[in-house]
Amino acid sequence: MPARWFDGRSSQGHAVLAAIAAGPRGPELTLHPVGAEGGAPEHFTHDAVDWPEAWNPRRPPPRLAVDLGERGSLEIAGEGIARWHAALQAAGHRAGIAQRMQARWGVLAVVLLASVLVLALFYRYGTPWLATQLTRAVPLGWETALARETLERMDGDLLKPSRLAPERQQALRARFDALAQGVPAAPQRYAGYAPALRLEFRRGLGANAFALPGGTVVITDGLAETASRRGLGDDAVAGVLAHEIGHVVHRHTTRTVVEQGVLNIGLGLALGDVSSLLSTGGALVTGLAYSRAHEREADCYALALMDRARLPTAPMADLLLAIAPEQREESKEKNGASGSDTKKKARKDSGDSAWMDLLATHPGTEQRAAELRAGHAPHCARP
Repeated sequence: MPARWFDGRSSQGHAVLAAIAAGPRGPELTLHPVGAEGGAPEHFTHDAVDWPEAWNPRRPPPRLAVDLGERGSLEIAGEGIARWHAALQAAGHRAGIAQRMQARWGVLAVVLLASVLVLALFYRYGTPWLATQLTRAVPLGWETALARETLERMDGDLLKPSRLAPERQQALRARFDALAQGVPAAPQRYAGYAPALRLEFRRGLGANAFALPGGTVVITDGLAETASRRGLGDDAVAGVLAHEIGHVVHRHTTRTVVEQGVLNIGLGLALGDVSSLLSTGGALVTGLAYSRAHEREADCYALALMDRARLPTAPMADLLLAIAPEQREESKEKNGASGSDTKKKARKDSGDSAWMDLLATHPGTEQRAAELRAGHAPHCARP
């Protein structure tokens, strides 16, 4: 095909005939000088040519420039462009996937669908599996050190010393110790994991209880006081404690840290650095989904542990329903809601319910309460 070669030594282009032939590593290029200048042919191996990206043959570019590195560049125009394309195909040239995506919408659609499928499988199966393998390697000593440091930071800031009567604390600790003695062997995925379970009392954070890695469970005065105020007794509190023991045994706090790391790395690789905001948002939403899965798993553990101790789970359901409105009221107070905003907030709450369900770290309270009253949930394995 006719072309003009700019050899980098002169601003004038040299008329040449460009020939493409198959080589050991791919197409190779030879330039044959024409006209009065003549001269020996110039040969370029496959790696010496920056082969232009593919284009749609039905819409070829008006002019084609081929970078030859230190030996200048080649310019092809007119009918020579179609002949260049045909010669490349005959020499066995195959465009990369990125070039084919740019030239054909069908290829782009297939790649996008495949990427979505891979991401979905990574989220659904890859992340939990990898998180389990990595969590197995986390030593118990690291978890207990993290729990101690976390509790020290929370004390004096979010938490205060408990004001529960010593007798009340002793009674609840006895309940907790009885549950701890009935804890079955660790789940198969964490065989040999046996943290020392310990109950701590604090004031603050409303009616709440939470588990720290390594065996520490914290209960607030508000939770114990709500159970007493509603006449639910210590069985209700025992159910909540059994739920938190489930978090400890299944190592949910450590798993959350690992899962977030795996998600951030995986989404970062898939979306790239330029999509850091999207990657962070995706990790947040999917992380909340994993949190809900952890809560369901802890509920199942609590049902099994309470059944093992021959304790009712209905009081725990009543306690969950009792503290849910209190937590919502505390949230409204923190947001600075006033009496004049009540109607606006009611309308906003109805419109935001879908978002609240999406961003909640716990499954629906009413559904959980129904499952606890029944003593079993569909997602729990039968004993």
